[in-house]
Amino acid sequence: MSELPLSKMRNFCIIAHIDHGKSTLADRLLSMSYAVDKRKMVEQTMDSMDLERERGITIKAKAIALPMNLNGEEYLFNLIDTPGHVDFGYEVSRAMNACEGALLLVDATQGIQAQTVANMYLAIGADLEVVPVANKVDMVAADFDRTCGELEAAFGTKAADVVQVSGKTGLGVDKLVEEIVKRIPPPEGDITKPLRALIFDAVYDDYRGVVVYVRVRDGALRAGDRIFMIGTRSEYDVLEVGVVRMGLHKQPELKCGEVGYVICGIKTVQDVGVGDTIALAKHKNEIMPLPGYKKPQPMVYAGVYPTNAAEFDQLRKGLQKITLSDSSITYTPEQSDALGSGFRCGFLGLLHMEIFQERVERELGLDLVQSAPNVTYEIKKHDGSIERIEKAGDLPDPTVYDEILEPMVKLSVITPTEYIGNVMALSLERRGLYLNQEHLGKDRVLLSFKMPLAEVIFDYFDKLKSGTRGYATMDYEPVGFEAADLVKVRIMIAGDEVDALAMIVHRQFAEQRGRNLLKKLKEEIPKHLFVINLQAAIGGKVIASEKIGSMGKNVLAKCYGGDITRKKKLLEKQKKGKKRMKMIGGVEVPQGAFLSILKVGNEPGE
Repeated sequence: MSELPLSKMRNFCIIAHIDHGKSTLADRLLSMSYAVDKRKMVEQTMDSMDLERERGITIKAKAIALPMNLNGEEYLFNLIDTPGHVDFGYEVSRAMNACEGALLLVDATQGIQAQTVANMYLAIGADLEVVPVANKVDMVAADFDRTCGELEAAFGTKAADVVQVSGKTGLGVDKLVEEIVKRIPPPEGDITKPLRALIFDAVYDDYRGVVVYVRVRDGALRAGDRIFMIGTRSEYDVLEVGVVRMGLHKQPELKCGEVGYVICGIKTVQDVGVGDTIALAKHKNEIMPLPGYKKPQPMVYAGVYPTNAAEFDQLRKGLQKITLSDSSITYTPEQSDALGSGFRCGFLGLLHMEIFQERVERELGLDLVQSAPNVTYEIKKHDGSIERIEKAGDLPDPTVYDEILEPMVKLSVITPTEYIGNVMALSLERRGLYLNQEHLGKDRVLLSFKMPLAEVIFDYFDKLKSGTRGYATMDYEPVGFEAADLVKVRIMIAGDEVDALAMIVHRQFAEQRGRNLLKKLKEEIPKHLFVINLQAAIGGKVIASEKIGSMGKNVLAKCYGGDITRKKKLLEKQKKGKKRMKMIGGVEVPQGAFLSILKVGNEPGE
């Protein structure tokens, strides 16, 4: 199969909003290839994780080589299925660097969504040939003309260029295969030049170590070669190369233009820089690296602690195992007065964090306590140096720094026109700065805002969905850091500061959020035998306080009569006991109290 000339190869990816049918269309293309065993096919064949199947989402990008027979001619399609969710945008950008074209999939029943726009701009930025595809056209609710109108309004696409398909029934997929051959250019490369290959993904295999997925740009890669990774400055011997079909298919070599895998006996995914360039060790000083992409930067941090302190070692081993297959999770040990020993983990977004927690509980059988997620801040010190702050507890005294910088994002929201007012009100209330709006057809609009990431991860998505009856979709991309009037709100329970509940918020919301959090804590923390004081403070100034009353015990129940002084004596004794208990007694804080910080809004009495 590898004897095919470059003109007979097509490298492309499928991009779309979440749940628009990427994996179903990928299955349909797989079933058309004569090299795929139909008996091994299942629904969402390329989604190998149980979690991916259950949730119906793609988490990891997948590559697969499909030999095709079109009008008696042999072709080789290298298809890369990509995730649709915003948290996995870095997976999409990698996949694009390994392709010449992309299928832009739009659900004809829903039209363009926020991530359709974001992924389209990524494809244009990567200089890919884009083939627009309207999926699910067999459904009663499908409106092909409206979908074409939205594509034209957003990207200037002509209706005649949009291919109609149904991934479920197979309608129009033959036509799509022809369009792929016609419109997507074949790969370019020079077999005579020294080897240059781009790493676009790496996965961990329990038996063979790290399997590195590559796209060969120039030259050829063979088993037995000594290779050099330019970014990590490391050398390895190639044990095996090949292509991916329904499994790994060994081949003698990978030539320029081809997409395949390399196994070198690498122990951990952290040793492989995704986006790095592979060259032969003998040419390591003369090869220029391919334009790669940066290491994914965690956007959201959370503390992860075992509910049982004895399981700390198990959690550490579990994290090592999970990061073998997902190098974008970062973790460092940390100690919390309230929660004991645990780890500070960095994630790409809230969905990424949720999937991580589910994987830990499912694969390792551990119960976790997770502190509320927060974003990374930067402080500018008096000498001009910048320091990163990953949690509110790390924020030093205000005399040490000049200003706090918070991460900003460009937020895109697509909504029916009747809900523009609701979206505007919600976004401006969350300190959003309105940028512009574009109309996509007559009844839908794309609104853009610049907004602090902390306000987006808080509960913006839930409020957006409820304010638009579930019709709006959103997407965001980081745009750097900006200074803001931020303060650290300290939370004290019975006079002890609880670092896991501290938060960094804008000064104008500090008092309200502090008050709302204390109300939530009052509901979550059970009554003790003594009164518990809850306080929120900025520096030394208390801005809100609440009290949890003591659990009543009637010490007078055994007094059936006698003198009043006897009753007073018993009450005085109880008072002293409660005072002593308050001094030495610990307050039990349940996990729900730590998660209640997520449900704290800015609105009074929320």
